[in-house]
Amino acid sequence: MSVKPIREHTGKALLHRWLGEYSGGKHSYANPGVLVTPDVLDKTKGQTWDAILEANPWLKEQKVVAKPDQLIKRRGKAGLIAVNKTFSEAKDWVMERMCKEQKVESVTGQLTHFLIEPMVPHKQEEEFYICMHSLRYYDEILFYHEGGVDVGDVDAKAERVQISTGVEPTEALVTEKLLGKVPAGKQANLASFVLSLYKFYKDLHFAYLEINPLVMLEDNTVVPLDMAAKLDETAGFLCAQRWGEVDWPPPFGRAAYPEEALIRDMDGKTGASLKLTILNDKGRVWTMVAGGGASVVYADTVADYGWGHELANYGEYSGAPSTEETFVYAKTLLSLMMKYKHPDGKFLIIGGGIANFTDVAATFTGLIKALEHYASEIKEHKIQIWIRRAGPNYVEGLRKVKAASDKLGLGLKVYGPETHITAVIPMALGLMEHLPEPDLSQACGPPVRKMISGAGSKPSTQKPAPAPSKHTIVTATPETTSIVYG
Repeated sequence: MSVKPIREHTGKALLHRWLGEYSGGKHSYANPGVLVTPDVLDKTKGQTWDAILEANPWLKEQKVVAKPDQLIKRRGKAGLIAVNKTFSEAKDWVMERMCKEQKVESVTGQLTHFLIEPMVPHKQEEEFYICMHSLRYYDEILFYHEGGVDVGDVDAKAERVQISTGVEPTEALVTEKLLGKVPAGKQANLASFVLSLYKFYKDLHFAYLEINPLVMLEDNTVVPLDMAAKLDETAGFLCAQRWGEVDWPPPFGRAAYPEEALIRDMDGKTGASLKLTILNDKGRVWTMVAGGGASVVYADTVADYGWGHELANYGEYSGAPSTEETFVYAKTLLSLMMKYKHPDGKFLIIGGGIANFTDVAATFTGLIKALEHYASEIKEHKIQIWIRRAGPNYVEGLRKVKAASDKLGLGLKVYGPETHITAVIPMALGLMEHLPEPDLSQACGPPVRKMISGAGSKPSTQKPAPAPSKHTIVTATPETTSIVYG
């Protein structure tokens, strides 16, 4: 599954919307706060401070907490939480930091989104820790009777319970396994909240949900103060209406690129799989890989050869994308490669395994359109393009792209299944001798590799293969019965 982190405000807004339903009205979360964006810097934009106040009159009536909402861990220890402030003080605190660079531990990024929410006065002993996360065959709930920034290594000391797929936990189980160190007067209400939270977690396809601290006040009201959450994005077709508009923020320190949004939008409208993540827009090694598995192999191979610091992107185009979709994907990659020149040039490695049903010729027609569009810029930026591809109509596809390269003077190196899937990487980076390109007048054979020497190894204990025998070919009829075993 594709697990993606969401903003704290998104998680709390979902809890505000659905907790009452999942608890049968027993629990609620009154106020998820308000998300402040860079729009407040421009009075012509939709979100202004006056508009925020008008939509959230409670901001004038009570003290608030302000903090960045950008997937930043340990904000309290980094001095990035303003506590017990008036709205005016919180506004000034946010404006002092909005769109300014901030270093958090070893990562430097720009602060662009802030959450302002009600201040909840409470005592230290009213704080708890809870975390839910999904593994292959079960969900696990971790609970600790203390919470807050100094909770320590909860993985080592928390109580935990594993809930197998299809099993519904009970209040008795939660109380017994998790709440043994909680005051007896709070156990029943807290167990009810944990069960309601788990139903919310499961039905809305969360993959991770951590609340620290989770506060239970004297009146037994339960309030989540700080939340980190991840959703299974592939459940969008099931939960889109319940989720509403979900913002998928990039990790702190990495800017969101419009090109990523373009590919993500295309991916949502096609049956193919189109993914793009920019790792280093000044990097020299770019990949355009067919297949999710192959994309991992190519990225790992680049890193294994010591070029990980130059790896510019990660992604895939697979699942039989159309000619036009391949054109847009390739054009997007090439446009990103043109943003910054490098005196030593760059590399575009177009690779993949042996496709099952993707028409290589059709996708390469889209690639050729993109090469024609950027031919002069490719030469200007000294971009070397290396291709290794196989699958349906691969010979025609490789012929076409090689002919286009010769016509445009781009000097593409083209290989088929006779070459190992990642061999183009060390060849492109100048780490091994260039293999001769295949003769594309006919289909290429399998890769030819030297056998590994077995000198000194133990003799095989396997039985020799049986001698070949003749088989009778029978033409099947509607009355034929076939038994398959093995």
